[in-house]
Amino acid sequence: MLTETESSIHKEPGSWIPESLNPHDFKSVTEVMKKSCADFAGLPAFSCMGRTLSFKELDVMSDNFAAYLQNETDLVPGDRIAIQLPNVLQYPVVTFGAFKAGLIVVNTNPLYTPKELEHQFNDSGAKALVVFANMASTSESILDKTTIKHVFVTEIADFHPQPKRLLINSVVKYVKKMVPAFGLPMAKKLNDVLAKGQKYKVKLVDKKPGDIAVLQYTGGTTGVAKGAMLTHANLVSNMHQLGERLDAHCIQGKEIYVAPLPMYHIYAFIIHGLTLLEKGAQTVLIPNPRDIPGFVKELSKWKITGFVGLNTLFVALCNNKEFQALDFSTLKITAS
Repeated sequence: MLTETESSIHKEPGSWIPESLNPHDFKSVTEVMKKSCADFAGLPAFSCMGRTLSFKELDVMSDNFAAYLQNETDLVPGDRIAIQLPNVLQYPVVTFGAFKAGLIVVNTNPLYTPKELEHQFNDSGAKALVVFANMASTSESILDKTTIKHVFVTEIADFHPQPKRLLINSVVKYVKKMVPAFGLPMAKKLNDVLAKGQKYKVKLVDKKPGDIAVLQYTGGTTGVAKGAMLTHANLVSNMHQLGERLDAHCIQGKEIYVAPLPMYHIYAFIIHGLTLLEKGAQTVLIPNPRDIPGFVKELSKWKITGFVGLNTLFVALCNNKEFQALDFSTLKITAS
């Protein structure tokens, strides 16, 4: 390792970026999650639609999911689990739970067509699927052509308390007609799974830095989407790269970042799922950033300090009069 000397760092106003980093302080992303949940237990970790999960709640709920996987299914470490969710609170819970159980996460775009889903599920060898109820009918149409044996379904407000949960889920399903009918007789409700997982104690699976953590599919090549094998060391190293850059603008446990970019994309996954988590930051999840008026309304409720997006999204927001009127006095960094 190079030492941080005058010749081994890049300088720019307000930041010092080492040319080399130590990726070995964490052996796995699970260690990152466990340490963050212990260090910032009482602080808010993720918020969505008026519901907030603390770091402690995130740790407990993901433990419950992992414990269920270990005790109520035949899944073993190294098996693949596809996670087909938008930016909702369920995403970090099931992702972190999968890591704790030693599974390999296969991030899956909820908007994929049946053909795209069939390819990704088969190419990855996924044996389990966590699916958003709004998209379950699409996944159902091809499941018999895949190796998936276990299916967990969740609705948008499942982590909200009653009666708000029932109200939101009913409006989405029966008024807005956003949940097409589906069968999936083998599917289990995620909330029931988490409740059952409370009976067991999770056994954290020890992962090595070189073990695969995520199969990340990209449509950025010709032909079908390709799965990149991302190891725990890959993800931890990338976390450190971003973390070093953010340190000049970040106070641990004090930042509030908005997350309009989907967590199933590696960009948002690394930033919100690891880098900001390790800093004790709060992430405000936006399930549907295409709804600009709704997005702006949610932004108006927060004094955000960071905003990670894309140029096309920023242009759309800047053309919105309500967005132009928002108070951004606390905003310290915007990234694209």
